[in-house]
Amino acid sequence: MTDRRPAEVFPPGEFLADELEARGWTQSEFAEIISRPQKLVNDVVLAKRAVTPETAADFAAALGTSAQFWMNLETAWQLSKVSPRDDSISRAAKLRERFPVREMCKRGWIKSGGSAAELERDILAFFGLSSIEEPIEFQHAARRNYKREVTVHQWAWIFRANQLASALRTPPYSESALRKRSSDLEALMIEPEGIRHVPRILLECGVRLVVVEPIPGSEIQGACFWINENKSPVIGLTLKGDQIDKFWFDLWHELEHVLSGDGKEGVIIEDFDESKVGDDEAEIRANRAAANHCVPLRAMNDFFLRHNPMFAEKSFLGFARIMKRHPGIVAGQLQKRSGRWDLFKKHQAKVRHIITEAALTDGYGVSS
Repeated sequence: MTDRRPAEVFPPGEFLADELEARGWTQSEFAEIISRPQKLVNDVVLAKRAVTPETAADFAAALGTSAQFWMNLETAWQLSKVSPRDDSISRAAKLRERFPVREMCKRGWIKSGGSAAELERDILAFFGLSSIEEPIEFQHAARRNYKREVTVHQWAWIFRANQLASALRTPPYSESALRKRSSDLEALMIEPEGIRHVPRILLECGVRLVVVEPIPGSEIQGACFWINENKSPVIGLTLKGDQIDKFWFDLWHELEHVLSGDGKEGVIIEDFDESKVGDDEAEIRANRAAANHCVPLRAMNDFFLRHNPMFAEKSFLGFARIMKRHPGIVAGQLQKRSGRWDLFKKHQAKVRHIITEAALTDGYGVSS
């Protein structure tokens, strides 16, 4: 195919030659008028030299036009010589407008350094799409625990969690087995190291637990969904907020969703902000169950009423021993109840390094 320049586009020198002819001026005379070398004028006329802002200003002053007129002529001429671009640049830009390409490449979810076509192919394959414009769809429509549109960053996280979960081999899910093993899980809440055994126990019940570090700005802390035709539950956690109490609360929250069959009709995306739950019965139920597993609600209420507002550390630690809970877990529940977020904060042990060694993990320095 031969590239063609639009017929109306001419080099500025042709317009200059016409102006000089109309006035009966020679190039030499014009050069004297603008105090420039004759060669400059001749080079512009022959399209050997581009019109600069300074030259445009001189031409405008001599010919009664504007400098912008000559710059527009020069720009149009230069653009006319540029070969047309294919759509690869616009498609690459569209990919980055719609998808978190940089973060996905950084995390190794898609390959980086390839051509725009290869990048598009990898992204479409990741999301199971046939085109950039096609809407993202999971097995079911996703919903948050409060009203807000699911972002593409959250979709990317969910799809990655699904990839990890699908790689795990588990026995068929058994609700009765999970309920029976709840006591085994509670027995692990005394020491941080007990968390190491959580993925194995859940796997034996047919529950897939995966950890995926969140994409910046995704505002997601966990999710519950089902795969394999709604037969296999998946719990995905981000581990934002590396504290023992937060891990156990988030885990029990998601386990309550699993036991209730939540997430079969729509992926449940969590940020565990109880102020945003509203009248969502499933979230209210899951929050209550999680709090009760962390510290039995009746005992927690009794301890709070007897000691508020003066919580002595000795009484606090004694209560934690009686409850057979790590002090950090009890501290987390006391903080929520009292609104005093610094209360016994020193006991809230970090556990991310423990769970990421045991659960299938993406991120936090772990390669999956």
